[in-house]
Amino acid sequence: MTESAAAPTPAPASLPDRLSIDPRSPHYVAAVFERDVGIRFNGVERHDVEEYCISEGWVKVPHGRTVDRKGNPVMLKLKGRVEAFYR
Repeated sequence: MTESAAAPTPAPASLPDRLSIDPRSPHYVAAVFERDVGIRFNGVERHDVEEYCISEGWVKVPHGRTVDRKGNPVMLKLKGRVEAFYR
């Protein structure tokens, strides 16, 4: 008896306007992370972006090794031109 494997859900063709890597966030979309996502901020590719919003033009990045009282990294909101793409 053979079992048919369920086909993986394809990732959306375009990235959402706002996206977070934190699963607790309402802006987290698991299907997007099936492929590698890149963020270009002010023309420079960044690898430390936790959340972004293209329409409002900001990214959230951790502030060094600083953490809050719950152990989560303290985030900085940087404003500028944001581009999201699949690698």
